[in-house]
Amino acid sequence: MDDHQPVRARPARGIYLLPNLLTSGGLFAGFYAIIAASQDRFVDACIAVFVAAILDGLDGRIARLTNTQTEFGTQYDSLADLVSFGMAPALVMYHWSLSTLQFLGPVWGKAGWAAAFLYAACAALRLARFNTQVGVVDKRWFIGLASPAAAATMMSLIWTLHDFGYGGADVRYVALAVTVAAGLLMVSRVRYYSFKTLPFASRVPFVAVLVALLVLVALAVDTPRVLLAIAGVYLLSGPLHWLVRRVRPRGATPAE
Repeated sequence: MDDHQPVRARPARGIYLLPNLLTSGGLFAGFYAIIAASQDRFVDACIAVFVAAILDGLDGRIARLTNTQTEFGTQYDSLADLVSFGMAPALVMYHWSLSTLQFLGPVWGKAGWAAAFLYAACAALRLARFNTQVGVVDKRWFIGLASPAAAATMMSLIWTLHDFGYGGADVRYVALAVTVAAGLLMVSRVRYYSFKTLPFASRVPFVAVLVALLVLVALAVDTPRVLLAIAGVYLLSGPLHWLVRRVRPRGATPAE
């Protein structure tokens, strides 16, 4: 027997606690949003999805800062995102508004749940495509609307209209259009700025700090409307950027 055979290293067992705990928190928030919507607590459901978005932003950043990135964490994060930003917004919107389309007739009723399913399916496709393009596409841009941004648009719309006293039945056509548009934008080839190249760890002009402070104050004063404004502007920024590139004269170099 050869005593000098190389010893094979055993694969590392276990997972890193902190980033995966944050991912689990986001998954819980998404699941809670579904439960709250089924009980007609729509504001609670919207807030839960935004909590999931905050935790989703933290888990990856903390994993990079602590050098605890793993393939397991990446896949777990994607599955949690599917629940929090795919299933949860679709079901919250369905319970709040799309389900009322059934009162217009059987065809409209099917259109309501079909739109909710379309959104959830597009979120799944968007996440799968994102996972296969990591390290391939320019990190300055998302190809298609990111699922957290789509979820933010859906939830801020519900929260704002609910705050204005509108019921889901009052704006069922608006809800249908927004759900379909947000879903299709997720799987489109429209580019959205990713904010990944912002100099968070570098010096920035004083005015940038002032703008951030004003945004925080505005959020404190009127949270749902400010969130809707931010989400709406970001959602429209992709198509507007695409339109500008289309109408720009040939030979002009894009200022990117």
